[in-house]
Amino acid sequence: MSKEHHTVTADERQKRIFDYLQQVEFASLDDLSTQLDVSVSTVRRDVSSLEESGKVRRTHGGARLSSPKSDEFSFATRDVHQFNEKEAIGRAVANLIEPNQTVIMDAGSTVYHVAKYLGPKTPHIVTNSLPIANEYAANHQVEVIVSGGVIYPRLGVMVGPLAVHAFSEINADVAVMGAGGVTEEGVSNSHVLLIDIQLQMIKAAHKVIFCIDHTKIGRRSLTRLCDFDQIDTIVTDSGAPDEMVKVFREKGVEVVIA
Repeated sequence: MSKEHHTVTADERQKRIFDYLQQVEFASLDDLSTQLDVSVSTVRRDVSSLEESGKVRRTHGGARLSSPKSDEFSFATRDVHQFNEKEAIGRAVANLIEPNQTVIMDAGSTVYHVAKYLGPKTPHIVTNSLPIANEYAANHQVEVIVSGGVIYPRLGVMVGPLAVHAFSEINADVAVMGAGGVTEEGVSNSHVLLIDIQLQMIKAAHKVIFCIDHTKIGRRSLTRLCDFDQIDTIVTDSGAPDEMVKVFREKGVEVVIA
């Protein structure tokens, strides 16, 4: 019998779930159900079996790897990459923020560098980033609202329905966002769980600024986030390729080179 026609076994489904989690490290049951084209209840059983084998841990509404393969996505590790470029971008974005504005800040490591320079503007910050919340914990000038949600330790971020809901209740002047990549087709991110929250952040803000260092330009991440018509400004560094900067500007996006 040809392979195309055999029924997918539980073992094969579980291998696909494990392989997918190797890519994203953390996924909701709905997301896994879509990936495998099976019911949520089937996925729940498969995840329980993987948990018994010690490969996967069940979480609130989803699953994550028991032992993630690397520190590739962890906040502290990502924050070291392109440090000088991120500092320059952080200062440039802070210059675009007016005093006393309400600013949504997502959990990107480059966005954290913006937070370091925003204090004197005495902004109202709304964030799902634990490092950003911690940055302002002892600052009496800055009012910080932290979203609810499930803590995803490796990214230092809160995710899930509570986090999405928090941003649906907000009206902000500016959203400062990070991304996994940007091409002429738009912006993408590597973590599926962050997409719904980022979309809600974009919807909640009057102006949307993306902080994207040159290594992410021309790179396509796992999941599509948005088109250029939802972006006002991209702030990048001097390593950004001229031809791509030209493309962004032709699409009506303001580009600031830090």
